Amino acid sequence: MVNTLMGQKEFYTALEDARTSVHSGAHPFSLAWANGELDLKQIGKWAVQHFYYIDPIPQQFAQLFCRLDDLEARQHLLENLIGEEMPDTPQKRHPDLLVKFGKACGIDEKEFYDAENMGCVLPSTRAMRSWIWELVNVRHLAESAAGIMVALEGQLPTLYPAYVEAMRKMGLNDDDMEFFHVHIEGDAEHAHVGLEITAQYSNTPELQKKAISAVTASTQMRWQMLENIFEKYVKNVPQAA
Repeated sequence: MVNTLMGQKEFYTALEDARTSVHSGAHPFSLAWANGELDLKQIGKWAVQHFYYIDPIPQQFAQLFCRLDDLEARQHLLENLIGEEMPDTPQKRHPDLLVKFGKACGIDEKEFYDAENMGCVLPSTRAMRSWIWELVNVRHLAESAAGIMVALEGQLPTLYPAYVEAMRKMGLNDDDMEFFHVHIEGDAEHAHVGLEITAQYSNTPELQKKAISAVTASTQMRWQMLENIFEKYVKNVPQAA
């Protein structure tokens, strides 16, 4: 239990340790993907679930932006928000890049945009999306920054490269995988900014504890989302004779 206020270095280490302890890269679905054991259809089904989770991210970031009382923190988050929405090149919006990737995997775009009505959204995917709304609307700002920027964005630069390498061997090109490249390139910086914002708002031992717990919760939520995808589209799929 945190009883005294940790120094910045110690606090950063605690946040990063919480992010690493339940890392999505160690999930069986990620390992199967990285080892080339999934087919494009299975990967495309992941993309449909991931799209449902990230589609409202710009609105969620906007909600968080409105709550930040610090100018520098708002400016950092605004850069993140613009990077999601890409107003100068709207075809490069991150959700749309994910749809482009899914189509390269053979998934019809209707499955992305109509997943709710088609009954395709898995419970843990719905929970993941709801968790982000909870972080930006209800939780303390220390938890918001930690749970989103440190935990979730912070895992991607070490998660996606293995995915990309496997898919390159499957014949996908860099344009198909643009969604992954932009996150590998941008989210390391987002995670670092997230550490700074989290530290700024975690100005008591109790808030530091809450921030660390938010990182743990977010990593557990993503793990469970992958678990449902793995069970639905990999583990319980009959193998061809």
